[in-house]
Amino acid sequence: MSFDDVQPSDGFHKIPQLPMWVTSARADTYEDVSFLSGAALATLHRVVTGGDVPLALWRDRLALRAAEACMVHAGRPERRAALRDVVHFLKPGDQPCPAGAVALAWQRAVARPISVGGLQRALPAVSAEQCAVWLDAGSGSPVTRAALVLEAVLQERPRDECAALIFADAVLAQAMGWSYSVPVFAAGLRPQDVHLQGAALQTACHKAIVVSADAGLRSAAELTRRAARLTAVAPKLRAKEAGAAVALFLSTDAVSPSVALSGPAIGMSARAARRLCDRLVDLGAVRELTGRDTFRLYGV
Repeated sequence: MSFDDVQPSDGFHKIPQLPMWVTSARADTYEDVSFLSGAALATLHRVVTGGDVPLALWRDRLALRAAEACMVHAGRPERRAALRDVVHFLKPGDQPCPAGAVALAWQRAVARPISVGGLQRALPAVSAEQCAVWLDAGSGSPVTRAALVLEAVLQERPRDECAALIFADAVLAQAMGWSYSVPVFAAGLRPQDVHLQGAALQTACHKAIVVSADAGLRSAAELTRRAARLTAVAPKLRAKEAGAAVALFLSTDAVSPSVALSGPAIGMSARAARRLCDRLVDLGAVRELTGRDTFRLYGV
């Protein structure tokens, strides 16, 4: 069975999507773009607070998308597949390459509730004092606050777009009353938008929210459907570690049998981990993401 054979669950139907009048509207003025982004944020808020979506998995996948967008902004060649490899095959004690450092920063930024300590863990080059200042730097509406923080970080660190975008997302989430960051700005802003200032940057941020919300909501619906399939087949799994493995799949963009499942957190043997992943693929519950015969990664 493949994912194409899986029928949408009731949860899939509950995931709201942006109405056509938001995605197709022509926004000519600041009032127009701010109105549309408000509608997009209201819809995102329903997903973040609704309880139907596997939120940790969703945030982790959006974080990978944001990391890829940062590579595009920086003119680097790494894309999603390469970033996945760096994150999921990094050995303890190894230092990631620059692209891997960006991917890890995004992954860590969405993994824990927003706090100074959590942001410093994601961005260790930024001091705790500076994290606290930037988290409290903006004022006004959620998007205005995020744009002001984005501008403030880039004034201090002009080449650190990753940090600026992570803080912008964190401030937006705080203003919306969300406990965790949801990446929206990196993938929605064009490379030339990031270093705009003032009203021009705020307008670009409003437009970015509409773009990212549309893609993010579609991803939320898809992941909800796939997570329902994985949850449904979980009782058929016989391995004693299957419950922990399923929980990992439901919270992480990609899983390596040889690293994540065979590591101390799950404790499966390498052979058992491979057999479990093959079984889940056969059941239509996960996909193999790399297309390789070795060093494979699997995900919902």
